[in-house]
Amino acid sequence: MPTCVPIKDMKDTAAFARTVEQAATPVTVTRNGYDAFVVMRSDDYEALQEELARMRLMERVARAEHEFATGRYADGASFVKDIRERYGL
Repeated sequence: MPTCVPIKDMKDTAAFARTVEQAATPVTVTRNGYDAFVVMRSDDYEALQEELARMRLMERVARAEHEFATGRYADGASFVKDIRERYGL
């Protein structure tokens, strides 16, 4: 179940930190009954960042595999030759 706390509960920083540490999910902080921001443990944030990076990598791998399967690629030698010609290297 999501944890929501009013922003005034952040005044007791030790209690708020315990709430965040013990929550199974990120804690939503509300102001006047509306979501103001979300707080999560650092380990959870790092895991989220790693998962997002993994998803972006897998999307790029899938795109590369599709390009290779459809013949939309260049081998290394022709790519380097084209770049050298294009930029006078």
